[in-house]
Amino acid sequence: MELGEKLIDVGGQMYEDISQHSGDGGLYAELLQNRAFQLVEPGTEDSLLAWDTIGSANISVVADDVPVSSALPNSMELVVLNDAFGAVGFANEGYWGIKVDEAATYNVSFYYRFPEASDFGGDVKIGLQSSSGDLLASTTVEISGAQTEWAQITTELTPSASASDVNNLFTVTLDGAAAAGLTIHFAMFSLFPPTFKERANGMRIDIAQALVDMGPAFFRLPGGNNLVSFCLTGLGLYEYLLWCEDGGMEPIMGVFAGYALQQETVAEDDLEPYIQEAIDQIHFAVSDADTSDAAALRASLGHPEPFAIRYIEIGNEDWISDVASETRQRLLITPDETVFIATSDVSGPVLDPIPTSYDVHDYQDPAWFQEQVFYYDDFERNGTTYFEGEYSCKYDRAGESWLYPSVLSAVAEAAFMTGLERNSDIVFAAAYAPVLNHVNATDWTPNLIAFDAGNVYLSTSYYVQQLFAFNSGDEYLPSTLPTFNGTLFWSVARNDSAVIIKVANMDAEDANMTFELPFNGVAESGTVTYITGNEADMNTPENPDLITPQTTTVQSSSSFGYTALGMSFAVLVVGIDSQ
Repeated sequence: MELGEKLIDVGGQMYEDISQHSGDGGLYAELLQNRAFQLVEPGTEDSLLAWDTIGSANISVVADDVPVSSALPNSMELVVLNDAFGAVGFANEGYWGIKVDEAATYNVSFYYRFPEASDFGGDVKIGLQSSSGDLLASTTVEISGAQTEWAQITTELTPSASASDVNNLFTVTLDGAAAAGLTIHFAMFSLFPPTFKERANGMRIDIAQALVDMGPAFFRLPGGNNLVSFCLTGLGLYEYLLWCEDGGMEPIMGVFAGYALQQETVAEDDLEPYIQEAIDQIHFAVSDADTSDAAALRASLGHPEPFAIRYIEIGNEDWISDVASETRQRLLITPDETVFIATSDVSGPVLDPIPTSYDVHDYQDPAWFQEQVFYYDDFERNGTTYFEGEYSCKYDRAGESWLYPSVLSAVAEAAFMTGLERNSDIVFAAAYAPVLNHVNATDWTPNLIAFDAGNVYLSTSYYVQQLFAFNSGDEYLPSTLPTFNGTLFWSVARNDSAVIIKVANMDAEDANMTFELPFNGVAESGTVTYITGNEADMNTPENPDLITPQTTTVQSSSSFGYTALGMSFAVLVVGIDSQ
């Protein structure tokens, strides 16, 4: 890479629901689990996940004769016993708890109808209560037995006190004596706390803020596996794109290419509807509402202007040629400025037309990242660019998956990232993956950010990503190259007022370095922000702040020494005169 090349957008995010509840129960702020009874078998115990009865009543999920919508064929049937008394109804436990904050107002909605008309008229009490039964918030709404068609109820809950933990319930109850013998159907519940930037149907504030605080340049949506397997989530394409705007991130948008990771492929003769759906998706996002029906739909939702999207990714890990190639050719009828990213192997098969960009995925161990710091150095400079779209040091030295990112895994990733920066002329973006994981629903480890119903836990890898994102510089500066397969790695960049040096030391011992800066007006001291620790140290829910960035100073000049601590990643920022 030559002096003055623009640096890679190394601090981006790749979203997917690989561990489940990264969206529902995670980034998406909705608090009720199984709120619409989707993808469940009516009448089974599993269909009532997260729900339980209150008082003298029975609940079950039924295939409704008159569903609330064609997309939501199931509803909850409440049968109040003939001899009922006291409060009767049901409760939802949320996603392993519900955080209740007295400073927040919670928006509530649901649909109801009576399968058979009755003369009932009375109040439904909606509340938030602790697991011990303490009432934290409540309100009442009136319902009528004459309502045999679906009607929506909307209201608000304002807690009188904050809960001491997340072991709380959302409750809906009636007076048992007044409702004895009645059957009522309920559907499409919602309990929404305040959201990031007050966006309707938006994002959970603490998770969204953690993602934004990382300084991401882009957000890959709707993610990897979300394209090729059904992920139950309230987030749709429109919400993802609004989130990118709210977070100041450039979208990298994926479209389904007819291939799933279970080795299932849509036959070429059957691809037409999938190709058209992909084209419509792109037009929804980027086209003029006056010339495209799909874009007109976007405008009707409240966003008349097109979203700013340069990159469209075709499929996810589509390690085949025919489907991905056919889809890509058809997509070339979309706007000319669109850059398409292929998800087939870089090494082949050869696609026609030849992709301008490839997405590369690497989940490996520390030794691999150490060896592959120079991975892109020998790639041909022929106009093809690369998106390191998914990577993490997934395994420890023994080949076992880390439960959470460790100091060693984060430093290994940092070493690899110095190589990505050095090859910014062909590697245009990179993203750690996966980003989010609910600690009560873990299918894949490690993840960048862990969370539960009440807290967010930032990892060692998060801090490495953050340090790269906020210290990218404007230009890459050539330097003496690290030793191939060594343990000490670095990259050097600059902006108008400073030289930025990133150093990853994968050895347990300190390493002495000397930097010579050919610039005028080098400051007498600089800042060093770093993480370090024992290689197996990690931030966990039990000890969330074991490893956090520390800041110190370093004496600097046109030639100065620096000691890279053992098992550490550091960013040195040294002021220079504007050049």
